[in-house]
Amino acid sequence: MNTRLKLPEGKTITIEEAKQLLERYRTALSKTGEQLGWAYEQAAFPYTVHEREAVLYLQGDGRLYKGMAISVQTAGEETFIDVALPPGATNGDKGKANEFSKWLAKTLGGELHLFSGRTMTFGGL
Repeated sequence: MNTRLKLPEGKTITIEEAKQLLERYRTALSKTGEQLGWAYEQAAFPYTVHEREAVLYLQGDGRLYKGMAISVQTAGEETFIDVALPPGATNGDKGKANEFSKWLAKTLGGELHLFSGRTMTFGGL
């Protein structure tokens, strides 16, 4: 099961840039936590990140979250960011993957194909 962001025509991204965006997302969650006065980042993003063979693996805390994988694919002139859930992923993983995918789509623009089969289109910044 995966969600896929098709980037706007002519826009590309590397796995390293995707990793930087993931770090930017985590920083934003951390700042939200500071404003709220509690450890919001751990609740909002309960994963540790490992990179292997050009794929970002997000390992869950094991209790409520199992994990997900983020990869960048190129097909001709088109670039995609895939967020995939492993077998045994929880509803929490699916929710976190949807949240992150929507944030990516708002940040980069493009066409987001959700787990549900629905498509959302974003203009980008």
